[in-house]
Amino acid sequence: MYETFFGLKEMPFALTPNTQYYYGLPPHQEALQVLQTALESGEGFIKVTGEVGTGKTLVLRMLMNAEWSWQFEIAYLPNPYLTAAEMRAALALELGLKDLASRDELAVTDAVNRRLIELHKEGRRVMVLVDEAQDLPDETMEAIRLFGNLETESEKLIQIVLFGQPELDQRLAQEHFRQLRQRITFSYCLRPLTLPETRAYVEYRLKIAGYQGYPLFTPSAMKRLWRSSRGIPRLINVLAHKSLMLAYGRGSAKIKSSMVRIAARDTPDAGPSPVADMHLIIVVLLLLLLLTLCFCMESGLI
Repeated sequence: MYETFFGLKEMPFALTPNTQYYYGLPPHQEALQVLQTALESGEGFIKVTGEVGTGKTLVLRMLMNAEWSWQFEIAYLPNPYLTAAEMRAALALELGLKDLASRDELAVTDAVNRRLIELHKEGRRVMVLVDEAQDLPDETMEAIRLFGNLETESEKLIQIVLFGQPELDQRLAQEHFRQLRQRITFSYCLRPLTLPETRAYVEYRLKIAGYQGYPLFTPSAMKRLWRSSRGIPRLINVLAHKSLMLAYGRGSAKIKSSMVRIAARDTPDAGPSPVADMHLIIVVLLLLLLLTLCFCMESGLI
């Protein structure tokens, strides 16, 4: 498409999380540090939340590939739409237990418990990563809580990390989830990127994709990109990709603000940030105040 035109070896703003493009943005780094601290201290439940597109899945993959993760036996549960029985079976498979399909739920649970004890004796710690946890059925959430209760006299047999959208907090706030809520000792909420972070993120991805030269986005285009994406990495990727397509179609070696504006109009979730809206309101109010003062002075009222 536009790769050759801009001297790229591949498209830099693909939506699929790719650890090759991991930049180490402050929100992601902070989340990984919280996770490392909580896991190494033996906490049973940890929670990471963030709006759609803020990078939860990327943080999850970086966690799985972290240098210190070798000390854990990792069980990854990417599908939240599981019954309690299906979740137990999925966990058993992740822990290396096979031929359990014909066994009842109690037998599967007992097999998982014994496997956790075996791993503990071998000096292996177990980390369970649950993606899109806000969509877990109530009975599955309760089954996960019960597994989190397993422990020796001194430490947990299993540590569970819940990744989810803000709706996860709303669900956990319900009265019947109070036992699970009280067991979550570490939490982190991924925030949107600032303007400098957005600029660094975009330029880094372009560099990894092979771009060499002056910044592609003009300062005004970068600011519009940040405002229109609200600092959400996935939207930044979408708008940057569309802007590159527009620039290529027009034969422009620079991404201008007007191109980002057109890309934003074509993207349903894009729009100005609440902060940007507030700044606009303040400017309008100041202008109205100034006009009022000028009118009063001309009328001799002040």
